Amino acid sequence: MAPVELTWGAATVTGQREDNQDRFLAEPPVFAVADGMGGHAGGAAAAETVVEALRALTGSETTTVEKIRLALLRADGEIRAFRGPDTAGAGTTVAGVALVDEGDGPQWAVFHVGDSRVYRWHDGQLEPLTTDHSVVQELIDAGYISDESAATHPQRHIITRALGVGARSEPDVALLPIVAGEHFLACSDGLTGELDDGRLAQAMAAGVNPHIAQALTSEAEHVGARDNVTVVVVGGRLATV
Repeated sequence: MAPVELTWGAATVTGQREDNQDRFLAEPPVFAVADGMGGHAGGAAAAETVVEALRALTGSETTTVEKIRLALLRADGEIRAFRGPDTAGAGTTVAGVALVDEGDGPQWAVFHVGDSRVYRWHDGQLEPLTTDHSVVQELIDAGYISDESAATHPQRHIITRALGVGARSEPDVALLPIVAGEHFLACSDGLTGELDDGRLAQAMAAGVNPHIAQALTSEAEHVGARDNVTVVVVGGRLATV
């Protein structure tokens, strides 16, 4: 299998919240963000559970889509087993990319549950790769509201799928080829709640730069950061032999 040369960076800030319930993983071959919810201790514990389940897939050049699905299923079950007033009812979103080998060489697997997002810088443009599992997105899809009004809609923070709560949720997964010059951004909704896609595109246009994550979290914090903000960026290319 051809090796893949990776460049990545990650950063998180608490913002105006009392504590940070976001967690991230940036260890080859998995790069992901989890946004916990359901009380201070519960949300953080749920996000940490997902990250640790995905961390079990690190340490090799690639993983598989099935291993990602099983890791998230295991995390979902562990979160649902939480007991106690501080953790009962906790849940988390997750979004990320991973290098996988499904038999045809390395590819990117893009996965998510909830309203944390993954974007790709592709052909000079920022492309959203995930669709929020949220009430507002369902209203947009049904034509009841516009994209512009979604940012201020009173139900904008209500998600329809999460790990640990509600109906058991399978992650959405898409496979993409590895293309030199392309790179990815995974983020919690604390980032997209403060900075629009135009600003994210400006940052991603700088190329595969590990400092993008720190720059975006710092900027979101500067403009108010009403929520925790977490960003992971990663890019890769097939190494020449």
